[in-house]
Amino acid sequence: MSETAILEKVNWQEQAHRVANGIRMRVLEHTLKNNGGYLSQACSSAEIFATLYTKVLNLGPSQAPMIPLPFNSTPGANNPHPIRGAAYNGAISPEYDRFFVSPGHYALVVYASLIEVGRLDENGLAEFNKDGSTVEMIGADHSPGFEVMAGSLAQAISVAGGVAQARKIKREPGRTFIFMTDGEMEEGQVWEAVAALSYYKLGNVFVYIDINGQQCDGPTSMVMNVELLKQRLEAFGAIAVEVNGHDVDALAAPVNQLGGEKPVFVLAHTNPCEGLPLLESRRPFVHYIRFKTEEERASYQSFYEELVRAKES
Repeated sequence: MSETAILEKVNWQEQAHRVANGIRMRVLEHTLKNNGGYLSQACSSAEIFATLYTKVLNLGPSQAPMIPLPFNSTPGANNPHPIRGAAYNGAISPEYDRFFVSPGHYALVVYASLIEVGRLDENGLAEFNKDGSTVEMIGADHSPGFEVMAGSLAQAISVAGGVAQARKIKREPGRTFIFMTDGEMEEGQVWEAVAALSYYKLGNVFVYIDINGQQCDGPTSMVMNVELLKQRLEAFGAIAVEVNGHDVDALAAPVNQLGGEKPVFVLAHTNPCEGLPLLESRRPFVHYIRFKTEEERASYQSFYEELVRAKES
């Protein structure tokens, strides 16, 4: 391998780790300021989003303002040009990839990711969850980084599958990526969609699943166990690859090594407390964090300040 190739390899890895650490820090900072937030989701998925945005996705420049515009009504005859959250991922064009985020409650993680890769201004987070804002707590089709509103979970894979089929018919080179969670795999609609992706030989679809073992009602294993997930997906005709969800090389590899006529599912096994050991005391219920006491909040504040000092040193 040439020195240039080695340098490029190191650079993207370092950039991915920087982005991942930045995602966790921003979501922790937001959680401290608001006494609550979807913190474990940032811990588990930071490397996934960082790898996608710095290495895997082929996206054009953002087509959206750095500070998100306020909500301007739903699409219709009186609003022919609604705000599109997907514009932060660039123009819709045959050569570019499309990126669908399915779990709306990962919105803060998505916004933090966009900030870290320069597609959204950090001051845009000041509009988070305000009336009339597009920077919603639960991401919708007008929220930065979101293609669609995925409803009560798991609907994005069906929408993205239709887009991928149309792209295949039109022979577009661009691929279709979907980010999902293991909790969504409890939904029957997902398996209908997987069957359709396989039947129509949509090898232009890549699905990254954050397998952090958590959902709103507790551990997935205690609510409706979805394992053995790899074997289930393969039985439906898909390719399924299990990786360490905090290893950026492992996360990037399947896209380059696989393909053909089968949809590819990257099963990213993650830790919902990764990078934030204080969260371990909250197990097994870490879906949403609201500080119970001022002492607990102070401990998280001290940890955040340590991260800031480490970043600045």
